Amino acid sequence: MTGFIFLDKPEGITSFTAVNKTRRILGIKKAGHTGTLDPMATGVLPIMLGGATRFSQYLPVHDKSYRAKILLGTVTDTLDTTGEVLETRQVNVTKEELYAAVMSFIGQIKQLPPMYSAVSKDGVRLYKLARQGIEIEREARDVTIYSIEIVTELQGKEFEIDVSCSAGTYIRSLAADIGEKLGCGAVISALRRTNANGISIDRTVTFEELEKAVADGTVNSLISPCDDMLSSYPAVKVSAKQAVYFSNGGILDLDRVKDKQSKGICRVHSPEGKLMGLGKIDREAGTLSVEKILVY
Repeated sequence: MTGFIFLDKPEGITSFTAVNKTRRILGIKKAGHTGTLDPMATGVLPIMLGGATRFSQYLPVHDKSYRAKILLGTVTDTLDTTGEVLETRQVNVTKEELYAAVMSFIGQIKQLPPMYSAVSKDGVRLYKLARQGIEIEREARDVTIYSIEIVTELQGKEFEIDVSCSAGTYIRSLAADIGEKLGCGAVISALRRTNANGISIDRTVTFEELEKAVADGTVNSLISPCDDMLSSYPAVKVSAKQAVYFSNGGILDLDRVKDKQSKGICRVHSPEGKLMGLGKIDREAGTLSVEKILVY
């Protein structure tokens, strides 16, 4: 079984656990995910199945979208409500002040990765250091917030926003920064990723739907082929003999390949249109070499 399943990850489990459960449901040995979601977060989690795991580094980086519920007046070590409360503050914020503070983060901003994150420092994940009570200096990163919409106005101490942002943006950090701008602190109380890797929430499936599809024998209809996820790369079709040579790691002569336009990484298709893997075209050398073979 090779391809992608787009899971609607439930709350309360890690992305790693979600992958393992998907693997068990499907009865396969190999699977992996793209774009980690915190245990408290739900929503779009693309999962690579079988041979698709070989292509994780080649998936194009896409912008992401989230719906986040933000609680004012609380500061925690994890920047969400699952962490240890470090401070509670008075909340005295008007609708106009909230709107101005939230909208001030639209555009390119500097953002400090939270300690409870998968960012690595000297080969060690920050969250592992954080669990030991160790906090280290982090370098602020450039991220872009394309849009923010307040979808639920302030009710008590909570409000809800939709955020469209660049890959690498931490919504927990955004919430904390909004809280600091307002002077009362803030944390995430609920988070749902609504778009990732070009996949919207309406294309996802739950564990229950996946289990039902396996029982009904319709699970293949839920699996997206690697070709779709790699469609940003140009496609090159080779002859039957070239296909055999390519699949065995051979370098093809570009003069014998019909495509005269593509360069760099490309999808290589058999005469029947089946994806064989990714190749690399070098116009100067006149070659089409193997970048990664797709093993079904």
